[in-house]
Order: sequence, then C-alpha cells, then structure tokens
Amino acid sequence: MTGSGRWHRLPYEQWQATCDTLHAHTQVLGKLAARLAPPEPELQHAALRLTARGWETLPLPAPDGSGAFVVALDLHTHEAALEHSDGRRHRVPLTPHRPVGAVTRAVLDAVRGLVGPVALDLRPQETPWSVPLDEDGEHATYDPEQVGRYFEAATRAAGVLAAARAPYRGRATPVNAWWGSFDLAVSLFSGRPADPGSSDFIGRNAMDAQEVALGWWPGDPRYPKAAFYSYAHPAPPGYDRAVLEPPAARWEPGLGEYVLDWDEVCRGDDPRGAALSFARGAVRHACALCDWDPVLSSSLEGAPPPVR
Repeated sequence: MTGSGRWHRLPYEQWQATCDTLHAHTQVLGKLAARLAPPEPELQHAALRLTARGWETLPLPAPDGSGAFVVALDLHTHEAALEHSDGRRHRVPLTPHRPVGAVTRAVLDAVRGLVGPVALDLRPQETPWSVPLDEDGEHATYDPEQVGRYFEAATRAAGVLAAARAPYRGRATPVNAWWGSFDLAVSLFSGRPADPGSSDFIGRNAMDAQEVALGWWPGDPRYPKAAFYSYAHPAPPGYDRAVLEPPAARWEPGLGEYVLDWDEVCRGDDPRGAALSFARGAVRHACALCDWDPVLSSSLEGAPPPVR
C-alpha cells in the first residue's frame, strides 16, 4: 500500500490472473467458516472480514474442543496465517507461481494439526472454474505488488461502505468479505421477509429478507472493472430509473444493479465523497421506492444522530 491520500486505479485486465488466484485462496477460508461457525440468517456466519492485514475469518470453534482458531490471508507478509486461541501459530507462504492446490493442501494440513480434521467440499463456488481447490494447479499467479494495490483499493472501499451503513438503526451487516463472489458488501434490512426468487441453497438462504445492498468488487469476467454497486431485493417496478450522483453512476441492465466505476471515483478531486454520495443516494432511492419504514430510512440521514 502506498500510504498516500491518493486513490489509485485497479485495472482488472492487468491483474486478472493474480485476482483469480487470490479469490481461490479466499474460498478455503470461507469454506472453513461455513462449516464451523454457528449458522446465522442470510448466511452471515460464512462471511469473512477485511482487516488491517487482509481477508480473515472470525474466531471459529475448534472441532476438537480445544478452543478457537482464526485463518487469515495476510496481504502484507503474503502468507496464510493460522492462529489458535492457545497461542499456537502456523504460516503458509503465498508465493509467485505456487498453485492454489499446494497452498490449499498446506492450509488444511495446518488446520488438522491445530484443531483436528475438518471435512470440506472443496469444489469452488460462484467461480468460472470448477476444479477442486486442493487439486487446482492452474491458478498459480501471485504478484505481491498487484495484491498490494488491490488491498489498498479494497481498504478504501470498505471504509466507504462502513460509513454509509453506520447511522442505520435497523438490522444491518458489518462490511462482509464474500469469498464466493469476491466482493465487499453491507446489507441493510427493513425487517420484512422476501421471496428468495431462487430455490438453490444460496438463493433461498441469503435472499429471504427485504434488503438494500451496497458493495464493491475488483472486477470479474462478467463485469471486468472495479466498481461500487447497489441493488434492492426485491426490486419494485421503476427501481431502475433513478438518477444518482455523481453523474458517472448508472443503472447496469446486465447486472440488475446501479454501478459507479472505480476509475471514475479515482479521477475525481474527492473520491471518498463521490463514493459516499453514490452509496447514500442509492439507498435513499431504494428505501423510498420499496416503501421502507420512514423511521428506519431517516436514520440513514442521521435522524436521530447515531451519537449524541
């Protein structure tokens, strides 16, 4: 990370190979969380967090009853870091040209040594590839400099998402790091149920409540640009007709979401202000059109203030 106040571009085409490798590494952490954490509504137990060192699980109960442990991708030291609540630690290097399969096997060996065996389905989720993570020899590109640029951008984006959700007085998530879609997101809930609209496992469990989502992704084959996004579930007729700020914000029909490209954010004089304007405007529009309780929607504007 540069440590400067400037926000830097993150051209997806320049780091796609490293992006895919890093995405695959996050899947191992996510599968451990999904398997071991106590189940929560909307699959919140499966989410990871973006911390000051990278992607990280919350403390997970050790299956052997020995306490708790955490697994992190340390994007400063470029290691998978495993830490037990009793003080034991293990490190697995994330080095250029080391395949995902080799890292996965080393991480799971370390987990086994710390807390005992954990049965996981190692088929990747929500990815264009399907080779099990412990057999993946294709994804082996890991450029530390590119990872650093990603982490700088992700950290700034996470700060915007956290600021946008902070005053909300209804049920809301923290900034989640989702390992399936490889994005950061917060969800605000109205308190009403919703029809999931899909019978698959993720759809019926993650989309069963009325929500507005705000997020950021670094790009993927479907939309090869880093961008902020927002959507409402369920989206009522006319939801796609809002005019949001800044002017570069737009409705993207192929995604069914509002987007603000990261490049547009970075080139402005006030990147954080532009991103916050987009986030707050998108939520304001969704709350109005989806007929949310005005007490909840007004709390997003700081009424009443979150701190007195």
